[in-house]
Amino acid sequence: MVTDVPRDGLRERSKARRREAILRSAYELFAERGFEATTIADIAEAAEVSPRTVTLYFPSKLELALSRSEALAERLGTALRERREGWLTLDALEHWLRAEIAGRSDLDDLSERMFELNPQLRAVSNGRLAEVVQEGARLFAEESGSAPDAFGPRMMATTAAAVIGELCHDSEHADIDAAMAFLRAGARTLYPESPGPGTRPAG
Repeated sequence: MVTDVPRDGLRERSKARRREAILRSAYELFAERGFEATTIADIAEAAEVSPRTVTLYFPSKLELALSRSEALAERLGTALRERREGWLTLDALEHWLRAEIAGRSDLDDLSERMFELNPQLRAVSNGRLAEVVQEGARLFAEESGSAPDAFGPRMMATTAAAVIGELCHDSEHADIDAAMAFLRAGARTLYPESPGPGTRPAG
């Protein structure tokens, strides 16, 4: 017996496909022509929708360009704040990194091509990611018994942001084991007497 798909479900899937078509068209154009040279009308034509539809999904061209990287930053923030009981910050970070890289799609690869041609967009994206990781400084501080603005937590957050940027922007050559070993070694160097950041591997 064939069960009808709920109308709301069909509508949501249609919206998701349209959103992806807009993103894909925009990233392809940004990678070919450049961000500044591409208009909303260009994107609409490539996606076979109206300019108004594009702006309904993405109010500005910049929001469209940074949509996936913003979602990535939000997922990272959630992973750090809502980490599994018993996990340290670096455990949650490692788990998040492995999930992100395993789940990458061709749309993520296309967004990387866009960033390569438009370094100004990569700078904004990296800045947003750094803001999220800086929130992790508070978590590093709690685990080490330091003040959030102390050298150790700030150094760990800054280093983690750089590592995340390298892994996410070059996932084809990403070595998560080496990256996490590096971060955990840094944590042990900063806090040799503490059972804090980086002393337990993710389970």
